[in-house]
Amino acid sequence: MNFKDYVKIVEDFPKEGIKFKDITPLMQNGEAYQAAIQKIVEYAKDKDVDIIVGPEARGFIVGCPIAYELGIGFVPVRKKGKLPREVIEVEYGLEYGDNVLTMHEDAIKPGQKVLVVDDLLATGGTIDASIQLVEKLGGSVAGTAFMVELTYLSGRDKLNDYDVYTLMQF
Repeated sequence: MNFKDYVKIVEDFPKEGIKFKDITPLMQNGEAYQAAIQKIVEYAKDKDVDIIVGPEARGFIVGCPIAYELGIGFVPVRKKGKLPREVIEVEYGLEYGDNVLTMHEDAIKPGQKVLVVDDLLATGGTIDASIQLVEKLGGSVAGTAFMVELTYLSGRDKLNDYDVYTLMQF
């Protein structure tokens, strides 16, 4: 299946000059969405992962069905103030400032093999911060997986020490 057939390019969103890669048509098509998730599930099986981690919000859209299919847990990574119990946090830079991501302090057990997933790999900042959270808790990142990679933003370079799997590249 050519997953790019299910991605709509939206010109000038969210601002002029940006060509936004919209995966909602892929998610709206049951066969395409299932096939995309299944591809990442097969990657996760090869990595023998124990748990899936995904940053809000679209990492949930990708990560939860993968965790469900594998019969393993899912750990959300959220912005500061969104998780109800004790958390660890990582501050990271964005193009337009800084942000803080958090994870429950008991979310990952030492030695657990983790797959970090999101819908899109752009600059790699969010995923790098998510990896730092996993590693703070003693988890081992077995790999990272994305539906879309924007190669012109070189996010993969930030993830040099990790295996990166993508379904499609732009």
